Amino acid sequence: MIDRVEISVKAGDGGPGIVHFRREKFVPRGGPDGGDGGRGGNVYLVASHDTSTLSAYRYRHNFRAENGGHGSGNNRHGRKGEDLQLTVPVGTTVMAIAEDGASSVLADITEPGEPVLIARGGRGGWGNTHFKSSTNQAPKVAQSGQAGQDVKLVLDLRLIADAGVIGRPNAGKSSFVTTVSAARPRIADYPFTTLEPVLGVVELGFESFVVAEIPGLIEGAAEGAGLGHEFLRHAERSKVFLHLIDGSREDPLEDYRQVNAELLAYDPALAERRQLVAINKLDLPEVEGRRAELDKALRAVGVEPWFISAAVGTGVEPLLKELLTAVREATAEQPVEEAGVAVLRPRPVGRRFRVEKTEDEFRVYGVNVEVLSAMMDIRDDATREEFVRQLERMGVAAALQKAGVQPGDSVRVGDASFQWAL
Repeated sequence: MIDRVEISVKAGDGGPGIVHFRREKFVPRGGPDGGDGGRGGNVYLVASHDTSTLSAYRYRHNFRAENGGHGSGNNRHGRKGEDLQLTVPVGTTVMAIAEDGASSVLADITEPGEPVLIARGGRGGWGNTHFKSSTNQAPKVAQSGQAGQDVKLVLDLRLIADAGVIGRPNAGKSSFVTTVSAARPRIADYPFTTLEPVLGVVELGFESFVVAEIPGLIEGAAEGAGLGHEFLRHAERSKVFLHLIDGSREDPLEDYRQVNAELLAYDPALAERRQLVAINKLDLPEVEGRRAELDKALRAVGVEPWFISAAVGTGVEPLLKELLTAVREATAEQPVEEAGVAVLRPRPVGRRFRVEKTEDEFRVYGVNVEVLSAMMDIRDDATREEFVRQLERMGVAAALQKAGVQPGDSVRVGDASFQWAL
């Protein structure tokens, strides 16, 4: 089962604005009419019940949205880049990976249909119409588009089920899921037949709930023995557990203790979750013969066991009714998240940049000034002059002069470096 993948997503770059002037008969000086570039497309993740694994991302790992279109004359703006929607299963946690390897959770997608914005497209560059002023009636300056966000992600799927069916290998979990639902997991008479979680829907009258078969847990699973971590992580979102025990085993009580010890070692909260315990394989004479013995042993440790045969269906229906009741109760006990009230706070007054003096140059840091720098090609003389005018309007020039900048000094804003001339 593909339940954890790394992918890279790139939002679309904004389209460039253009330098253009009206060209009409009898209008010799029509003025600038260069249009703006279009915004780049965003990247969204949207959950769907139509997919249950991340196999769509097994071989393809790089995705990008469409870039914005170029601006054109007559103040025509470029077309907006098409957004990109990536489909993931319900229950996918999205983590962003920074350059230093640190991860942070962006979203936990537990509801289908609601797009989650992952990477924002860059805004389109301005055409020369925006740079017209009383002192510059024919600006030959336009901006390139802003780069779209580029994000490295880890998609981590943890199945969402009402009831998780747990137990040691070959306890009859697959037979149980097959009997109670339309799911068809692989079944064979040897351990580790099931190598990935299986979801099934149980229908009882007008009600239904989802069961997940968690593949067999062995001793050391919490430390990663076998595929322990891969299996246990899918148990985290089950509201209740159905713990199946193979009644034909030599020491079923020890099997019960071992599985619960692994739950406790992996996450103490899992050990506290409600369990229904069922002794399986009642159709075997040796299990029927020791039923009283097993019942007494489990009750001695505070467990009221059910006795079933998943293979032939004995005792399954009353167990399902009790399981549905447990799911209802667990659902009712879950805290209801109250809708948050939006609190609008004014942005702090003050500069949104800072100036630092180093041995070789003056450096200006700040989101707005760095974006402006990235969108203007200061190798062009006219564009560089306009860039410096923009810095003056933003208060950057005054801050540089206060820091001691002199004509000829090197100034760096983002990746752009130029000599100060004011």
